[in-house]
Amino acid sequence: MLKKRLRIKIFSDFVWAAFVIVVLVATECSQVQAKEIEYKFDFGPGELESGYIQILPTTIYNSELGYGFEPGTQITAIDRGGDDALRSDFCTGEKPFYFSIKLPEGNYDVVTTLGDMDAESTTTIKAELRRLMLEKVHTTAGQFETRRMTINIRTPDISSGGVVRLKDREKTTEFPAWDDKLTLEFNNTRPCICAMEVTRADDVPTVYILGDSTVCDQPLEPWNSWGQMLTRFLKPGVAVANHAESGESLRSSLGAGRVKKIMSLLKAGDYLFIQFGHNDMKDHSPNAVETYKSNLKRLVADVRAKKAIPVLITSMERKAGIVEDTLGDYPAKVREVAEEDDVSLIDLHVMSKILYKALGTNLNKAFQDGTHHTNYGSYLLAKCVVEGIRQNKLDLAKYIVDDFQGFDPAYPDSFDSVQIQLSPERIVDTPEGN
Repeated sequence: MLKKRLRIKIFSDFVWAAFVIVVLVATECSQVQAKEIEYKFDFGPGELESGYIQILPTTIYNSELGYGFEPGTQITAIDRGGDDALRSDFCTGEKPFYFSIKLPEGNYDVVTTLGDMDAESTTTIKAELRRLMLEKVHTTAGQFETRRMTINIRTPDISSGGVVRLKDREKTTEFPAWDDKLTLEFNNTRPCICAMEVTRADDVPTVYILGDSTVCDQPLEPWNSWGQMLTRFLKPGVAVANHAESGESLRSSLGAGRVKKIMSLLKAGDYLFIQFGHNDMKDHSPNAVETYKSNLKRLVADVRAKKAIPVLITSMERKAGIVEDTLGDYPAKVREVAEEDDVSLIDLHVMSKILYKALGTNLNKAFQDGTHHTNYGSYLLAKCVVEGIRQNKLDLAKYIVDDFQGFDPAYPDSFDSVQIQLSPERIVDTPEGN
């Protein structure tokens, strides 16, 4: 009996020791992984802050290095001297410049220190495909601002199997939305970047977006959509993952794997904002409208099964819709699903018509063509969406930025008050869809 007990004890001790080793190895691996996705950068030629990587104008991005300025832009580095290694030097440019970091898919907190000891600085930061993260951060001489942003990056791979079927434009002008790096655009009058810290942010809620060209991250000026302006009105601590794409309908997004991609990532407490209609109405099959509605209802159910929150958004009107509706029965079907399935609804169709009428002679300044918007128009539509978040009393409302005091589309911001710094690259081609 004693020998048996001894054997049991030895076996128990062996199992426990093995368990401890597994835990220690797993912990060490997770710490190594955390180090792999955490960067601290000190910009400029001055004294290097301990624990930071020095970034100079010659630090050009390549996949082996894993970080650096994108080629083709002129960067200036200045050292003012002094005891503060992070704030005494910085990088700047007379024209917009880009900085990229190779990172795995996911959400990241990016903390930037902006300013100049001896002169004024104004910095606008956009991420990936011109997502407006920070608008006109102004500092006087000797003043510094430390700002945090939460940014989502993605790849076409789907963890549950397969890949998103990308369009040709997503493989060229839109590829920064799908590549293996986070890219930041520094813009405005003397954007001065002193330091940057990048850490993984797995535990934050994510707002996923599905839709068409009126919603997606448009890659180049002068086109813009409300999805890429939404980030400006949300505080750090929540990420926006815009999976909308030009020319897409709900049916085509299902077929291309866009919905599958989101469902593979969706976790409890996340959101899915859904806005379709412009391209769906081009389906002239007999049951097109009812198929649209049934697909919408199924998508809502699937999102809820993940314990995430669906939010339905009716499509904004086209420019001609100020006189007569152009979207047929599709906005009504979205309202029906919202009513029948008790889903939060942002009625952008109604709000946009009010907005367009209120713009009066400035209406053309909000549109790039009859359907797609300028920076000004998308900025106002994003404010409509944020107002919808507030009115629906979504938990997401706690992340609305402090300078958003509500928005009435009948009283829009003036054109002169919304002057978003333009990104450097332009394109003539019209986005898919109308």
